[in-house]
Amino acid sequence: MADTPEHSTLPLPRFDAPVRLLIVCAPYYRRIADQLIAGARAVAAEAGAEVDLVEVPGALEIPPALGLAARSGRYDGFVALGCVVRGETTHYDTVCNDSSRGLMELSLAGHAVGNGILTVETMAQAEVRADPEGQNKGGGAAAAALHLVALTRRFEAPLA
Repeated sequence: MADTPEHSTLPLPRFDAPVRLLIVCAPYYRRIADQLIAGARAVAAEAGAEVDLVEVPGALEIPPALGLAARSGRYDGFVALGCVVRGETTHYDTVCNDSSRGLMELSLAGHAVGNGILTVETMAQAEVRADPEGQNKGGGAAAAALHLVALTRRFEAPLA
């Protein structure tokens, strides 16, 4: 196994007003999903954010569910969680590409989205990435959403 480079992370932003996040999760691999959710919830709690959770059947349903929720105006940001493991067919490529593209389109439309959909070759890779005490990709997705919420608020604030 190759050496893993050290990564830096930004400190979590601080908020003057409450933050409300929605986690949209595809629990196709329940154990992995539960770890991703735990990591996201812990980071959100650390930042003082309120969290709601909805589950959808698979990764392809995450962007449409997030889009529906975004139109409600009830949430400041969104955390997309799930896991796609390469199989024997090209379906993996479709699910990875289309779910990622859908989330990017929502982000570019002005929604604060943290992408925590794991795209891996093996379940062992998924376990390392999902583990809240390991790579904590669920927590990383929540942190990304929180940073984007902070930027949204910063850019919406009137100039002094």
